[in-house]
Formats: sequence, structure tokens, C-alpha cells
Amino acid sequence: MRQRAGRGATRREGLREGPGGGSGEGSGGGSGRGGAGGEGHRPGLYAAVAAGGFRRYATYGTATAAGVFTNTVFGFIVAYTYIALWDERPGLGGYDQAQALTFVWVSQAMLAAASLLGGGFQEEVQERIRTGDIAVDLYRPADLQLWWLAADLGRAAFQLLGRGAVPLLAGALAFRLALPADPARWLLFAVSVVLALTVSFAVRYLLGLAAFWLMDGAGINMMAAVVTIFFSGMLLPLTVFPGGFGELVRLLPWSAMLQVPLDVLLGTHAGAGGAARALAFQAGWALVLLGAGRLVQSAATRKVVIQGG
Repeated sequence: MRQRAGRGATRREGLREGPGGGSGEGSGGGSGRGGAGGEGHRPGLYAAVAAGGFRRYATYGTATAAGVFTNTVFGFIVAYTYIALWDERPGLGGYDQAQALTFVWVSQAMLAAASLLGGGFQEEVQERIRTGDIAVDLYRPADLQLWWLAADLGRAAFQLLGRGAVPLLAGALAFRLALPADPARWLLFAVSVVLALTVSFAVRYLLGLAAFWLMDGAGINMMAAVVTIFFSGMLLPLTVFPGGFGELVRLLPWSAMLQVPLDVLLGTHAGAGGAARALAFQAGWALVLLGAGRLVQSAATRKVVIQGG
């Protein structure tokens, strides 16, 4: 049987290396489009995929070192810009200067992990759709969305450690940061980061699947990067925007990628109830966007069937 996806075609036999750097062949179980078989829901399978994603990015030592340098330099540039801004407007956005600087450096630590500047797995998905290799993924005895989520979380874990730790340490040594001493706050922040990465994945998964219809994802990737940079709070905390516009941008899913985790860390939410509402906000967007990804994946699968030979 041959399956066509976009302009390319690939056979079920002779599976190529798939996402996460692992083999495209499944182990036992019934296979189906999108991994409907029971084998596709083994936790151990996705743990292995996540570990493969971590190892895959750990091999790029030179790129990681360059990223650490870039994040650190950019962090200093933004930090001194924030110092000048907060000197003129103390308490801007509800933050004091130490909190604003913490926002800068934790943002730099999360930048690559959450793919706030673009890049990441969605470009690989788009390329596999363009070449037709996505047909292999659809026949793998694993759930397509969970496979890519596991691979991306593995990548993000490495980026947090490999590219995030050094810039944050540099910022903490050079400036007075408002890092919490309460372990419970750090635990809430860790949960918020996982939810932020999931929301980021869900948005980028939709971008990847868009290639079933657009064929070339370069344009939509560029637009998505601009939107993410602004609406996540990467340029400025979203709390500095006044009135209805500020309320609107804080309700959008991009705020769940950066603004919300930073507010959880800084403790700007009132009490444990405020932090719980923030996490619920992130979880809600994660569920909505993952569900949307399921619907688009289903439509894309039908498109592959229609184009199949």
C-alpha cells in the first residue's frame, strides 16, 4: 500500500527514522492512522521518545554553547533596558525593579525551551508532510500527537538545563533578583512551566499540521513567532499594558507560555487560590489547544486518505 501526503509519497515498508530520533518501527500491537492501536498508549514508549528527544539535542554542543552566549548577552541588554525603564517608572506593571529583572532572566532561561522565537519540531512536521514521510508517522503504532509531545518535552527539558541554567545564574550573580525562598513557590513554578511547555507545544502542533493545506510553513511560522514574542510577555510583561487591551492579551494562550509562569514564580497572584487559578488557566488552554490539534489531525488524516493511492 502506498500513502501520499502533500507532494510526496512513501511506503509503509522500510520505515525511516521518525520524530525524536527513534526508529519508525513500532513493537507489536495493531497499527492504525494516528496510532489508534493499544500499543500507542504505553507510557514507557513515550518516556523513551522523550529521552530520545533529550539525547538528540544534547549532541548539539556547539549550538548549545552559542545559544547560551546569545541568551546571556541578550539578557544583559534587556536587563539594562529594564533598569532604565523602571528607574523612570518604579512599580511599572506591578513589579519592583528586582522583580522586573527576575522576569528578564527567567524569561531567558525559558526562551529556548518554550520555543518563543520559533523553531522546533513543527518545522520537522511540516517537512515530513511536504516530503510525504508523515505517512510513516500515521502508520506507526503510536499516537501521533503524544509522540511529538513526548519528543518536544524531552527537547525542552534539555533546553531548560543546557541553555537556561547559565543565563539565569549569570543574571543572579550580576543583579539583585527576586527569586523566592519558599520551596512551595518553586514547586508551583515547576508545574506552571510544564503547563507552559504543553501550551507552547499545542500551538506549534497546529502550525505543523497547517502544512497539510499550506504545503510551505515558512510564512505562518514567521507570523507565529512575531505573535508569540509580543503576546507571551517576552518583550515586556503583559501587566504593563493598560485597560481593555491589557486584559485581552492576558487572556490569550500565549500569556500561558511565559507571563503566567513568571507571575507564579514572583508570587504576584493573591495567595494559593490565585496560583491555583493561574495553573487552571494554563491547563484550560492546554486542553483546548490539544483538543483542537486532535480535530485538525483527524481532518488531515482524512486528507491523506483521499490523496492516497
